[in-house]
Amino acid sequence: MKDKIEKLISRKIIINGIVQGVGFRPFVYRIAKKYNLKGYVINTTKGVEIFVEGTDSDFDLFYYEINKNYPTAAEIKSIYVYENEFVGFEDFEISESINYDNFITFISPDIGVCDDCLNDLKTQRNRINYALINCTNCGPRFSIIYNLPYDRNNTSMNEFEMCNKCKQEYNDPLNRRFHAQPISCNNCGPGYFMILDNNKINNIEEILKNLNNLISQNKIIAIKGTGGFHILCNAFSETAIKKLRAIKKRNNKPFALMFKNIETIRKYIDLSKEEEHLLLSWRRPIVIVNTYVSTFPKNLAPGLNTLGIFLPYMPFHYLLFEKIDFDAVVLTSCNITEEPIIKDDDNILNNDIGKIFDAVVYYNRKIVNRVDDSVVRVINNIPFILRRARGYVPESISLSWSAEGIMGAGAELSACFCIGKENQAILSQYIGDLKNFETYKFYEEAYERFSTMFRFSPLLVVHDLHPDYLSTHFAMKLKIDTIAIQHHFAHAIGCMAENHLESKTLAVIFDGTGLGVDGKIWGSEFMIVDYVGFERYLHFDYIELPGGDKAIEEPWRVALSYLYRIFGDELFEKYNFWLKDVDLEKLKSVIEILNKNINCPLSCGAGRLFDAISALLGLCKYSTYNAEAPSRLESILLNNINDRYEVQFGDNVIYFNEMFEQIIDDLCSNIEKSIIATKFHNTIIYVIFKGLMKMRKDTNICDVVLSGGVFQNKYLTERLIHLLENNKFNVYVNRKVPCNDSGIAFGQLVYGSFLKYKT
Repeated sequence: MKDKIEKLISRKIIINGIVQGVGFRPFVYRIAKKYNLKGYVINTTKGVEIFVEGTDSDFDLFYYEINKNYPTAAEIKSIYVYENEFVGFEDFEISESINYDNFITFISPDIGVCDDCLNDLKTQRNRINYALINCTNCGPRFSIIYNLPYDRNNTSMNEFEMCNKCKQEYNDPLNRRFHAQPISCNNCGPGYFMILDNNKINNIEEILKNLNNLISQNKIIAIKGTGGFHILCNAFSETAIKKLRAIKKRNNKPFALMFKNIETIRKYIDLSKEEEHLLLSWRRPIVIVNTYVSTFPKNLAPGLNTLGIFLPYMPFHYLLFEKIDFDAVVLTSCNITEEPIIKDDDNILNNDIGKIFDAVVYYNRKIVNRVDDSVVRVINNIPFILRRARGYVPESISLSWSAEGIMGAGAELSACFCIGKENQAILSQYIGDLKNFETYKFYEEAYERFSTMFRFSPLLVVHDLHPDYLSTHFAMKLKIDTIAIQHHFAHAIGCMAENHLESKTLAVIFDGTGLGVDGKIWGSEFMIVDYVGFERYLHFDYIELPGGDKAIEEPWRVALSYLYRIFGDELFEKYNFWLKDVDLEKLKSVIEILNKNINCPLSCGAGRLFDAISALLGLCKYSTYNAEAPSRLESILLNNINDRYEVQFGDNVIYFNEMFEQIIDDLCSNIEKSIIATKFHNTIIYVIFKGLMKMRKDTNICDVVLSGGVFQNKYLTERLIHLLENNKFNVYVNRKVPCNDSGIAFGQLVYGSFLKYKT
């Protein structure tokens, strides 16, 4: 019997997502060759376009591998197959890129160096110790791109002409560096330099040797990373860290540590599988982990039982750890106070800031897009993104409807913006506090860059309800249609959209600050929400914040406000022990403004309640960085305490007077602070659970979203989720978007796009 002759077919495939700069075309080429298919693959601003001709069965195998075995850093968001007339291609090839106006495909985030390149670093003659080695599977992407499509001439590599060896690899479809846009080597690429004692050194071996000596001597070094400069110093020296704090003007905020490898981390820290997986991932974020090891200096992370740790992600990092005598180094963003990370060589080399470092190490390739290190914490086995930047940006979030032309302007603190392209939401990198002038300039610069790269033309801007936020001012400057949205409602529907919830949902949104529709400060919201509106069901009692924003900087003021309301002048006769290190004149002044109700805005923010308890326990009366007080409070919690304090539920308000009275009794009875802190956390868990039980009884809704910065608290969130799920709630949290104010812009975009395209 003769074999059946299969009919030849012709198919066109359009793939969108993160499919450029990640080795996708060479992958397609190899699979097409494997199955004897003819045609081409091409990059366009619409995505990757594939035209194949061959037998039905070969096409099926090809299509299966395209969907299942694509490169690690790629992400397929959509794939469409069309029937075509048979052309009769004689071979399969990779064609030149095509640029379609107003169409975009998505840019890969920056990718940590791969194992193959690390091997080449030791074996490939033209790349021995080449500290900027990369291939299509790794290296800089977002940080070096000016515009789409992702071709070399649209990146900061356009200044460097490839040598013949690199050209050969670049043009070979079977080579791992085929169309790797940052391809370079010791012969033709950018290189590293060190400025030490007014001398410029360009020998990598000498640079690394000097770095080891400098770190050993507790010197402070500025060193260029993927998306900006870092500051490097000895992680095991209290003296070095003290110097670093003076330079950064950062009294208590913890510093992140880069470890040599995962085996070294295990010597100091017990990691969960999820934490280890994150650390080893190509994204290489900073991971917040619990540690009780006393090996590190006390001034590394004062008052905390957590550390931010990460692994090398640039070739230079690996070369460094081969030469230095330390298991870990401090590697923190090179910025002063609240300013953005420095990205330009001139800002270090030709300004006064460069003079404060003992040495500067840099490479001569420009950083186009400033991007800080990402920060992640594993909570309930889920990676909670706390700072979304390198390794994640500009990855988009898919919506179930169009978001074309919609912008979310974001919040004031931890600011990001979000733009819509087709049904994708593209969230900017972490930007910071917009009240800082340099940070606001960074916000404007990033918006212009994103608008150019993604061919974004705004039709509608959604901004926060607060009229004084600089993000609101920016929205107004665009001179197009604008809509305001309440802060906590934006948190809620952002979490809904991320989890593709469609029906009315219960929402608990806990954070520190957000203007409410009543003109007061919200932040303890129990809501019933859908995409067009919300009902505020329950919230904490309002408390005066004496001095307004000053109460956020000095949490003892919030504690005083709660206790003075409850005890009056008796507070100073019986319970003033916790105020012993507060200036007497300042104390009198605060009492006076409370009595006269001068500059005492009302707040129900959950974050302020955590501040008050932290101050009352003497953990943090003066806050030197955002969320220091609740972070210190969380760091003393115990795992074997189930007791809680009493609270009172009104019709739509929760009162904490009895809880404060019981805490004062515990303090007077010399109960350990760790027990009191744990009982307080258990009380908040109980409050949320009881509030949601009441809401479910009234609404029959079982879906609940949890969002807002308070849910970065690992103890609270893990125990709450377990309790809710054990009582048959369906619990949803943020996974791709930060639950803090960096996620507000996404919720704003969701609201505007839903109103424009779905109603």
